[in-house]
Amino acid sequence: MSFDFDLFVIGGGSGGVRAARIAAAEHGARVALAEEYRMGGTCVIRGCVPKKLMVYASGYPEAVEEARAYGWSAEAGGFDWTAFRAKLDAELDRLEAIYRQGQKNAGVMVFDQRATVAGPHEVRLADGSMISAKHILVAVGGRPFVPEFDGSDLVITSNDIFKLDALPKRVLIVGGGYIACEFACILHGLGVEVVQYNRSPLLREFDAEARDLIVAQMEARGIVIHTGVIVQKIEAEGDQRVVTCSRGEVDRFDQVIYATGRVPNTEGLGLEAAGVKLGPRGEVVVDEWSQTNIPSIYAVGDVTDRIQLTPVAIREGHAFADTVFGAKPRKVDHELVASAVFTQPEFGTCGLTEDAARENGPVEVYVSTFRPMKTLFAGKDDRVLMKLVVDKDSQRVVGCHIVGPDAGEMIQMVAIAMKMGATKAQFDATVAVHPTMAEELVTMGNPVRHA
Repeated sequence: MSFDFDLFVIGGGSGGVRAARIAAAEHGARVALAEEYRMGGTCVIRGCVPKKLMVYASGYPEAVEEARAYGWSAEAGGFDWTAFRAKLDAELDRLEAIYRQGQKNAGVMVFDQRATVAGPHEVRLADGSMISAKHILVAVGGRPFVPEFDGSDLVITSNDIFKLDALPKRVLIVGGGYIACEFACILHGLGVEVVQYNRSPLLREFDAEARDLIVAQMEARGIVIHTGVIVQKIEAEGDQRVVTCSRGEVDRFDQVIYATGRVPNTEGLGLEAAGVKLGPRGEVVVDEWSQTNIPSIYAVGDVTDRIQLTPVAIREGHAFADTVFGAKPRKVDHELVASAVFTQPEFGTCGLTEDAARENGPVEVYVSTFRPMKTLFAGKDDRVLMKLVVDKDSQRVVGCHIVGPDAGEMIQMVAIAMKMGATKAQFDATVAVHPTMAEELVTMGNPVRHA
């Protein structure tokens, strides 16, 4: 049977563009890709990249304060959101152009419109065109989830923050995951008064000792946090949002931002009609090769709801292209994937939490908490945490959790050792780099507890 293309990719995010480029440029496949919004997907356009730039921007007032403690005559002045947003938009335009050029250079045909699955080998474009492909890759990512309630149409999500005409003076953030906490810290650093609601403890999917320290320092910086709270209704009163919560309290904000999780973006994509099995959250169910129950249809990235991280989507897309078009079958190893949460303080984590590790058997827990030299000299009460969770029998380090400046940079290096199966003795045998925060990872001699 003759097809228009060997591969049709739906979605121009990190996983989709990597799969398309590798299949076309390295393996000679005839590839097309459809993207209904902007090339680059969530990470480049409305996620990791703009968020990290906002993290940098939000850290300068604190840096200026520290500079004064070190003897500099320094003042931060006011933050110009309009100027920052213009430069941010220009940077995202630059990155999108790079993504688009990469597809062009690889020989991928790009359709700037929505595409849906019309059958095992058929894709329907928004203009009504039907295209056939030997293989279809679904890489449409996820979207923010906002529950239905009275006034839910008055809220914004993380997608909208980067497009605000002006920063709100007072904001309510609803949610307790890493996105909610990151934006609470970002907006606070930019001078916004931040209140955060969540029905359960913040960052509950992470190690309890690490998250407790992060939350305590968020509160110490001035973020007002209420847990065990649910928003019941929101009303508009002029430009303000009047929020009634489950405690019966009423408060007023300039904006309400919902960051209550993300869901796979499969609605209206035609997958179920084509026979593709979806999970309870709408995720595309795939096997270890990223293949669905329909042999010609694959899926990678957040739409599969495996690990919602950009580097994972990229690796899944690359592995798919090598497997299907390059005669180099390989699976993606989803174990020991490091990640970073860009709160203030920053958090880096890899492997099991202490509680999860305990479920697998006896563990030894090594912890060091201290005031880092840089901010201690500046008279601040910031604290750093370094934590290793060690399997007692094998002595392998099965979890590492770091709270402190540049934790994301540190955890990347630790993840290499953990992936190689490093033991606590091998950590101990590594000579410390002094004076650094990271030296604590190789100088913790005795466990603080056994479990």
